[in-house]
Amino acid sequence: MRILFIGDVVGEPGRRACQRLIPELRERHRIDYVVANGENSAGGAGITPGTAGELFAAGVEVITSGDHLWDQKDVVQLLKEEPRFLRPANYPAGVSGRGATIVSKPGVAPLGVLNLQGRTFMAALENPFVVGAAEVALLRAETPVIFVDFHAEATSEKIALGWHLDGQVSAIVGTHTHVQTADERILPGGTACLTDAGFTGGHDGVLGREYAPVIQRFLTQSPQRFGVCTTGIQLNGCVIEVDEISGRALGIQRVSERLAE
Repeated sequence: MRILFIGDVVGEPGRRACQRLIPELRERHRIDYVVANGENSAGGAGITPGTAGELFAAGVEVITSGDHLWDQKDVVQLLKEEPRFLRPANYPAGVSGRGATIVSKPGVAPLGVLNLQGRTFMAALENPFVVGAAEVALLRAETPVIFVDFHAEATSEKIALGWHLDGQVSAIVGTHTHVQTADERILPGGTACLTDAGFTGGHDGVLGREYAPVIQRFLTQSPQRFGVCTTGIQLNGCVIEVDEISGRALGIQRVSERLAE
C-alpha cells in the first residue's frame, strides 16, 4: 500500500496545487490513499466546508488539522458533519469532531488516520503521548495500517513521539512549521518518520505568506496583514509504502513538486 501525505495546504494556491498535482502523483507513485493537512486552506488561516470540499474533490480522502482549527467559524459544521475531517485527538473530552478515523476502499487494506497536536510552545491540550497511545490501540483493533499527523512546533517532541509509537503505527509525520525536513527514516519497529512534511502553496514568500509585510513586522514590530503568497507554488509532502499485513513501513520518500505557472 502507498500513502501520499500532503503538508499544510495554504490558501487558494495550495488548493490549486492539490487539484492539479494529486492526479499525476497518484499515477506516478501508485497511490492508494491521500491524506492532507488542510488547517490553512481557507485564506491561509483555518478551513471551511467549501475549501474542504475542494480538497476532497481533488482526491484527498482524509483532512487533518492543527492549531488554526478555529480560525474560521464555519469549521463547526465540518466538525459536526464530516467524518473525513479530523481535529487533534488530544482536545479535551466534549469538543466537537473526531481525532481519528478509518477509511477503506476495495482491493486494499483499511487505513487508520490519527491527528495529534503538540504542547511545546503551543496550547496546553491533553498529553499527545498518552492520548496517542490510547487512540492507536483502538485503531489497531480495526487495521494494522495507521498514519499519524503530529501537528507540533518542537522537533524534539515530534521525534520523541515517533520513538514512543514505534512499532505501533505505520508512519508519523510532523506538520505546522511549514519547512520540509530531510530526516526521513524508518525506526527499528517499522514506523516511518519525518519531522515536517513542509507546506503546499506559494514558496516565494515566508511560510506561504507574502514576504514584504513579514519583513515589516520584524523591522517595526507593528501589526501587518500577511497576504497569501501566490507565486512559486509547490506541493510538499511524502509518500509512504506500507506492508498491508504487518503495518510496517517499507519506505518513505519526500515529495516536492513544483506547479507550472
